[in-house]
Amino acid sequence: MTEINNTSLPIGVFDSGVGGLTVLKAIREELPQENLVYLGDTARLPYGTKSPASIERYAIQATARLQEQGIKLLVVACNTASAVALDALRRQMEPVPVIGVVEPGAMAAVAARPGGAHLVLATEATVRLGAYREAILARDADAQVREQSCEMLVALAEEGWVVGVIATAIVRRYLDEAREDSFVPDSIILGCTHFPLLRATIVAVAGEGVAVVDSAGTTAAVVRQVLDANAILNDTEKPGRVQLLATDGVTRFARVGGFFLGRSLTADDIELVDL
Repeated sequence: MTEINNTSLPIGVFDSGVGGLTVLKAIREELPQENLVYLGDTARLPYGTKSPASIERYAIQATARLQEQGIKLLVVACNTASAVALDALRRQMEPVPVIGVVEPGAMAAVAARPGGAHLVLATEATVRLGAYREAILARDADAQVREQSCEMLVALAEEGWVVGVIATAIVRRYLDEAREDSFVPDSIILGCTHFPLLRATIVAVAGEGVAVVDSAGTTAAVVRQVLDANAILNDTEKPGRVQLLATDGVTRFARVGGFFLGRSLTADDIELVDL
């Protein structure tokens, strides 16, 4: 059990950009009393084009900045960093718990469809790393896993074009590609923090009988479990504070981040920091 005396300390969340705000939003909905601090390393995104050594270094630097804030738990809301740097971050943060987004999504998919066929919709970098495949097969050796790169869904989410003819056509194209060779998914894992914004469209295109697993929602549930297990849930009834940090482009962060949080932001809501 983690020895943290001040349960009002914030939960730290970091991502290479704004996508992790879907995880922040899910945590906020699951645990409205918790204080939250979010860091988007927007000066160096995307992480997926960088070498594993660089990704780990960036993740360590971002985590160090959140450590300065004083946090009781770290959520790595970046699929690429979760796949590459989670072990290093756990060593860095010990004894503070560290949660990535890959493991909760994999666990939820296996629980929903044991022995099933799982389709992971992700970015090219996450697909290349194969973290979801590894995590699923470690829990269910009988599972089938197919990973589909869906770069255009990132752009749709950041433009707010998440429903309608264009979004539907692009989602259908990706799902049709994934279903080649008679692959029929029992579950679809939203393996990018941008993709929960497109959940309604993905559900509609996938059709009945396909479980759609949202890594943001499943991660928030794991956050609650870990806080409870370590007796560090904030026991206040007051709504928690939310602090937003970025390493570059606060105006764009505010514009795009509003889509992910579901509320308007201004540049004044974002603190510019240097790592």
